Amino acid sequence: MRKAAVTTVSTVAGVILLLSLKPHQNPAPAVAEPSGRPSPAPTGRTPSNGGASGTYTGSVINTSYGPVQVSVTLSHGRITTVKALRTPFDRPRSQQIAADAVPRLTQEALSAQSAHIDAVSGATYTSEGYARSLQSALDKAGV
Repeated sequence: MRKAAVTTVSTVAGVILLLSLKPHQNPAPAVAEPSGRPSPAPTGRTPSNGGASGTYTGSVINTSYGPVQVSVTLSHGRITTVKALRTPFDRPRSQQIAADAVPRLTQEALSAQSAHIDAVSGATYTSEGYARSLQSALDKAGV
């Protein structure tokens, strides 16, 4: 009888602890303005001045499985093309994952019109590298 009570109390305590955990969220970083005050992070919206046009290359993001780099083509502040310049290639499995994930990430970026995209299941590192490189390119464009 005592074992059953201890087991029940332990299980209830464990469930309460699990339910009290908050999901991990990465807040958008604030960008410092020349005045020193933080400004809101970019939203991916088209600026009122018509927006940037051209092709911008993002930073190389090193992941656990290899580098990721993208370029983005903008027309009047809207994303028209995203091209993966570098993806993980060190192992055949990494190549396969990237080959499956990159088209999905590209479609997601075109739909979202920003770097705030969902990760592809099974390609977490590639997805994070893709989004960070895309954001870098958008930052260079001033979008």
